[in-house]
Amino acid sequence: MTVARTVRPTDLVALVSFDGRIYPNEAKTRDRLGREESSPSPLESALEQWFSFATGRQTWISVRGSTLRGLISARRRSSNAAWEVDCLINAAEEESICLSLLDRVSEEAGRGGAEKIFLRLAADSGVVPIARRAGFVPCVVENRYAHQGPVSAERLDGQTPRSLAGSALPLRRRSRADAYALFQLYNAAVPESVRRVEAATFAEWLAAQERHWLGRRSTQLVLERDGCLGAWIRTAADGDIGRFDLLAHPRELDLLEPLLMAALARLSGQGILLTLVPEYQEPLARLLESAGFERQDQYVVMAKRTMALVKAPRLAANLETPIVF
Repeated sequence: MTVARTVRPTDLVALVSFDGRIYPNEAKTRDRLGREESSPSPLESALEQWFSFATGRQTWISVRGSTLRGLISARRRSSNAAWEVDCLINAAEEESICLSLLDRVSEEAGRGGAEKIFLRLAADSGVVPIARRAGFVPCVVENRYAHQGPVSAERLDGQTPRSLAGSALPLRRRSRADAYALFQLYNAAVPESVRRVEAATFAEWLAAQERHWLGRRSTQLVLERDGCLGAWIRTAADGDIGRFDLLAHPRELDLLEPLLMAALARLSGQGILLTLVPEYQEPLARLLESAGFERQDQYVVMAKRTMALVKAPRLAANLETPIVF
């Protein structure tokens, strides 16, 4: 019989080295991308990655008898209305185990008040069809682009570093008041087929924002012209890794080069540059390749709507009405 329970610290060492093998985390969160390759050993990487889940309140483990079979953990994105799976280990390599874990996290997310739960997987992961069976719907396909060392601006269509530095662009720091304008930018730049699954409303968009990769060394800039926001740049430094994200309005695509260099200028001290580019951002992908970025792994982001558990009203007897036996 397979049961699911909360995880204990003693479970993790046995799980990550189950049957003498190191099992990967199938869930790919933005804040962990690039860190897998920098660990000195597989076991150390696994322990570092999983130990934070030992005391997590939103972590469940699948057990059959005394044997550990799998683990799943989820966390909030930007609000409790949207969760994301940040750990999924299918040590048993059984579809039924993985399906039960996904069903459990969906149930708990609904119980916890979440309206939607996200899951990012490698595009070739065997978990993708299982997640579909569990009710997760593909939202968008992303490609990871990486670059070692600084980017030379001369590689971008012969432009000079000065012309691409972004200093002439009307960029400013993002403020809280920009939220709805950024949602309007999102609606203009992202296909409807993606928005329908990812975030159809302003409230859903706010909740679905991935914030864990934006630490203390992060910057958010917006391009404002004529009172409208035409682009959004986010950068974050994490050790030697520099991550960035760029979203531009279709009418501002001619500014992609200076926008990219403005983002990279804020990560000039990082040895590795990483970004996730959705397939619908083909102009940005071409620009990155011309700048020397290498396309690496491909991911699929999936989402599932959850049903919050609501207590049904209980009928009470009307004490004023006589009861006839």
